[in-house]
Amino acid sequence: MPSHKPITVVLARFDDLFAGGLRELLEGDPNLEIVAADVEQARIPVVLRGHRPDVAVLDAQQLGELTAVRDLGRHHPATRLVLLANVMSAPACAQALAFGASAYLGRDTQARDVLSAIHLASRGLQVMPRALSRGTGAGSGSSQLLTPREAQVLPLLQRGSSNAEIGLELRVGVETVRSHTRNIYHKLGVSSRRELVVPYSSPMAVDE
Repeated sequence: MPSHKPITVVLARFDDLFAGGLRELLEGDPNLEIVAADVEQARIPVVLRGHRPDVAVLDAQQLGELTAVRDLGRHHPATRLVLLANVMSAPACAQALAFGASAYLGRDTQARDVLSAIHLASRGLQVMPRALSRGTGAGSGSSQLLTPREAQVLPLLQRGSSNAEIGLELRVGVETVRSHTRNIYHKLGVSSRRELVVPYSSPMAVDE
């Protein structure tokens, strides 16, 4: 038995086969306590309000627009959000993290890394797959998702780098950086760099 208070977790509804394996995985960790499972997407806000869990593991596809992540974070700041997606892409991952998700992982992520992401999320850290942190993910066809280049610019903006510094690092012109920045602002619904700053520690990469 753990000698400290366990990390409380809410699990959203996933398909039966995946949900069973995910629940078994979490129940095997004595430091985690599932307080609600198989929660329909529409009931997520109510369950988070009632249980105030440390971490909520959500189905990225059921969220619909990734702006839902930002809304959940604003209304339930005490709960860290770990998203599991059917298909991984660097732009979607970058956008989810920009909106405040603690982790954005594929369903094929190794079990130990899922557990690691939950533990790190509970401590206020952000996690992304190592492959995507190197910018190898495929882009998305949605015009509302960040392009691969915008996904590279975003963390530099969050870090506080100037346009000139970003241009030097990515080997592009300042005007190109400004253009990417405008697009990022538009897609993420913000108007300044201050709004892009995520109130967590710097992202940490995990192996897939």
